[in-house]
Amino acid sequence: MDRYQKVEKPKAETPINENELRITAQGRMRNYISYAMTLLQEKGANEIVLKATGRAINKTVMIAELIKRRIVGLHQNTSTGSIDITDTWEPLEEGLLPLETTRHVSIITITLSKKELDSSSIGYQPPIPADQVKPSAEFDDNEGGFGGWNMQRESGYYNGNGPAGPLPGQVRGRGRGRGRGRGRGQGFRSDGPA
Repeated sequence: MDRYQKVEKPKAETPINENELRITAQGRMRNYISYAMTLLQEKGANEIVLKATGRAINKTVMIAELIKRRIVGLHQNTSTGSIDITDTWEPLEEGLLPLETTRHVSIITITLSKKELDSSSIGYQPPIPADQVKPSAEFDDNEGGFGGWNMQRESGYYNGNGPAGPLPGQVRGRGRGRGRGRGRGQGFRSDGPA
């Protein structure tokens, strides 16, 4: 493909509803969560819709779970699917024909609603118990709230006596100096025999 150049197509501008968040792989989780919380709590929206494709799907699921753990009584409905995206490639050399490639991209749509959703839907999840929901003031504002102090404390491995130790399977490095190889010394360049 080094003899071809991708043709950028103009994107069809589909209007985005105010209660819709399109999650990207580059965006920060904190920003998506705070915007969703603002919509649900301050602007009075009854539901929000999180949409993502490809590599942003994992982040979207995590964002939905974090929002559900900050606001009591959110019903969830999840739907997945895929779309076909066709890319056009233009040749950089004469004598080559233009190419079209089609790729299948996964899509997820997560609806979080204060009102009950269709409970017969395959992707429906009822609200989590109120004792598992913590208002946003109790979360520290690190990226996501997972993977840090809170997770260790809530995991059952925290004994309450000072800082929590590493979770099982989370062993630190293997000593010093293992990262850069072991032979040759510093400043070695492979330019041939010296």
